[in-house]
Amino acid sequence: MSERDAAAAPEATATTAPATGGLSSKGLSAGTIGLVGAVVIGISCIAPAYTFTAAVGPTASVVGAQIPAIVLVGFIPMLLVAFGYRELNNRMPDAGTSFTWAARAFGPWIGWMAGWGLVVATILVLSNLAGVAVDFLFLLISQITNDPSIADLASDTVINIAVCLLFMLAATWISYRDMQTTQKLQYFLVGFQVLVLVFFAVAAITTAVTGGGFDYQPFDIGWFNPFAVSSFSAFAAGLSLSIFIFWGWDVTLTMNEETKDPERTPGRAATLTVVTIVSLYLLLAVAMIMFAGVGTGELGLGNEDIQENVFFHLSGPILGPLAFLVSLAVLTSSASSLQSTFVGPARTLLSMGHYGALPPAFARVSPRFFTPGYATIVSAIVASAFYAVMRIVSENTLWDTILTLGMMICFYYGLTAFACVWYFRHQWFDSVRNVFFTFLFPLVGGLILAMLFFTTLIDSMDPAYGSGAQIGGVGIVFVLGMLIIVVGIVLMIWQSVRRPAFFRGETLGKDAPASTRRLKEAAR
Repeated sequence: MSERDAAAAPEATATTAPATGGLSSKGLSAGTIGLVGAVVIGISCIAPAYTFTAAVGPTASVVGAQIPAIVLVGFIPMLLVAFGYRELNNRMPDAGTSFTWAARAFGPWIGWMAGWGLVVATILVLSNLAGVAVDFLFLLISQITNDPSIADLASDTVINIAVCLLFMLAATWISYRDMQTTQKLQYFLVGFQVLVLVFFAVAAITTAVTGGGFDYQPFDIGWFNPFAVSSFSAFAAGLSLSIFIFWGWDVTLTMNEETKDPERTPGRAATLTVVTIVSLYLLLAVAMIMFAGVGTGELGLGNEDIQENVFFHLSGPILGPLAFLVSLAVLTSSASSLQSTFVGPARTLLSMGHYGALPPAFARVSPRFFTPGYATIVSAIVASAFYAVMRIVSENTLWDTILTLGMMICFYYGLTAFACVWYFRHQWFDSVRNVFFTFLFPLVGGLILAMLFFTTLIDSMDPAYGSGAQIGGVGIVFVLGMLIIVVGIVLMIWQSVRRPAFFRGETLGKDAPASTRRLKEAAR
């Protein structure tokens, strides 16, 4: 069956998955995304403007001027895991990514939970991004009109939810359409966002050097020295930071069935995305330290009063009448990320439906746009409902769910890294390259994430963790994390009863490739 035929008969895609347990096409539009397009969508999903403005302040409070060092430390596990993702994609390009690869390495049960972790994490992010877009929309309007009262409209629950749902609707409509539409939109949104951030950084450095800085700090190469960080807790903070400021690059892999040269382009895009983002973060960190310092003064990065949105508070002193550009960039960042983040869960759900791990409806592909239409709509409905309920219950509850996100990211990133190590176990020592890229790099990255997962799990049991809410003396973040995992296990067991073929390995079986040396010997 051709891809176009498969898309025209979407209900059949899940049931026609091969009974041999091999990979198969899902009817997506092949060859529509190039290397540049994949990198742009990856940067969009990370949302650097929104992510960094919320992360740089708290980091400064912990490590002072060593922010660049912490960025580098946090970059390490992401890069190591990205190498593992690249190797898996080279061998098995599939839209299911973590779900598919973990299933091929460890079997259907662990694969299902890896897919669950990815889907839950991205749906949590979708709801958060929509909320951030609402906040910055009203903040931007208040700046342009010079009317502070407009910013307060974001605090009105009814208005907030209504506008949030409109953002979600727009993002869903764009994501439902073909990937060409997504690419064209993201070229503009990401290009504008990056240009504003670079402009902001250059202006901050120039202003600081010429004597206009709030607390001018001459550039010091020592800021990049991770050994100058004073304590292990600061290193732990750096690793936690990496989860939030780098997460999202793996969206480039979920598009692998739609990229040109799917064996190589997605892996290269993932690596380029991570490297580009860390370079941008380092430039911004240096610029902000030089201009504002890390003290607790009015504009100091250590001032708790400005840490929720550092860019906003520094934009006026640095850019003057052009300060609104920064708010527009953060709004653009959250809105563009909201749209691009749909790519990941929709294609994972599509793959799970295609291989029989979920109901066949999830395997439906739009016959007009060749996108996972049903999975996209379901993701939007769940994320919208989650945001509305959490906003009504408590804003702190919403924040606690976002803290829970860190655990889920560590969970499925770590599983995928270990899947790479185990899948290529017969090929570790076939070459020096294999030793590093299929064994050491993903193993170290996976161990770091596993350590961070269990550390967060233990810490979150403390009622003081997060908003301070608790149930029976146990922190709400721990309860939410465990609830998500337990719900995933229950749903998995239910699916195993309803759809046993997948869990018997009939539609997506384990696959441990033999050593290339043994293959060559057998050929001789």
